[in-house]
Amino acid sequence: MNKMTTEVCTIKEMCDLYRVTPRTLRFYESKELLFPIREGQRRLFTRRDRARLKLILQGKRFGFSLEDIRQLLNLYDIGDQQKTQLAKTYELATERLTVMVDQKNELTTAIQDLKEMLQWGEKILDSRGIKIEKQPKKRAGNNH
Repeated sequence: MNKMTTEVCTIKEMCDLYRVTPRTLRFYESKELLFPIREGQRRLFTRRDRARLKLILQGKRFGFSLEDIRQLLNLYDIGDQQKTQLAKTYELATERLTVMVDQKNELTTAIQDLKEMLQWGEKILDSRGIKIEKQPKKRAGNNH
């Protein structure tokens, strides 16, 4: 049976579905972002919790603060067919994209400056008879 269509999921099932730790789920619960059903010590997560977790993880990936995410999730419940939620999400996403592009540009400049410094350093070391072993380039996304 597909876990996404069942009514509730256990912590283990949520961890497996979303590749998070139990600690992460408890943290989001403590921050009142998730509201699992409590049965003694067990927590059972509803379809709504799964949807919220998916949005939380996406928001974190985009760099939204937990407070921004909480506010956006809470706007879902105001009953205006999510018009306010969608408008606020669009506004925050636009602002976040601007910040991310600025950060990317700053990082690109810093990388270029560092490469130039390394080339200068290689020339100085070589002129003094010091041979350096160049590190093989790592491919993007391959940081294991």
